[in-house]
Amino acid sequence: MGNQALVDLYLDMLASERGAARNTLDAYARDLADYTAFLASLGRGPLDADAATVRAYLADVHARGLKASSAARRLSAVRQLHKFLFTEGERADDPTNAIEGPKLGRPLPKILSVAEVDRLLAVVREGINEAARPRGERLRAARLSGLLELLYATGLRVTELVSLPRSAALTRERFLVIVGKGAKERLVPLTDAAKAAMQDYLTLLDAARPAGSPHLFPADSESGHLTRQAFARDLKAAAAAAGIAGHRVSPHVLRHAFASHLLQNGADLRIVQELLGHADIATTQIYTHVLDERLKAMVRDLHPLGED
Repeated sequence: MGNQALVDLYLDMLASERGAARNTLDAYARDLADYTAFLASLGRGPLDADAATVRAYLADVHARGLKASSAARRLSAVRQLHKFLFTEGERADDPTNAIEGPKLGRPLPKILSVAEVDRLLAVVREGINEAARPRGERLRAARLSGLLELLYATGLRVTELVSLPRSAALTRERFLVIVGKGAKERLVPLTDAAKAAMQDYLTLLDAARPAGSPHLFPADSESGHLTRQAFARDLKAAAAAAGIAGHRVSPHVLRHAFASHLLQNGADLRIVQELLGHADIATTQIYTHVLDERLKAMVRDLHPLGED
């Protein structure tokens, strides 16, 4: 079996058995294409690569100047491929067992303050109800307002957000049922502000185009809905209008803000884990720096021997 056929076999397993999303599959495909191209340059393949070959690949990745995080991601893909081939009986051993990955620091997530989020939301709401503005401009403003209110209210992943069905704006419930990674369902809360923003947007959308799309944020794209890239561009433009540096703002930063602001106000870490759809609490623990600051403040303010 050729190199590409082995990789395709692994990707098929990820899609069918683990419910991997398209973006996940594409990322694995890119990383494994890089690995198999390196093996081919040595006249080898995944079935006869040994530990020394895998180490040589990691050295090559390092020599190309890739960040430690990128090298770690590629090693993870290589590990998963070889584990799969071993489990499926395609080879008798796993050459990655004895290989250590690059040491990674744990960077803190970029965070916007509550005041900055409020300013951003206020900026995108401006002019939505001004009848004198062109309808297209009002619709784009209402769409961005709906996206941001929803994102900050729910902490959705950006792919989950832009692919929401139209029915999300019509629900009378105080929550949405989201199908996330691995086809796992979870409940996320809906605030009054988010529901109102969706209704305002839907009113303008229906006036501009007949309700034919099943998507809440329809677009002329391959998927039929707004793309992540288009949303990110609109968000950065809004950030600039709000006086916030573009490099500090992205859809994922708003997800971070959702989690961090909940923790700052006393939410339990396990609850935040559920809301974010993290399978492992360790993933959510990146936000514990927020808890650390809150605990320090509690000791300082409430302990009888705290600072005056």
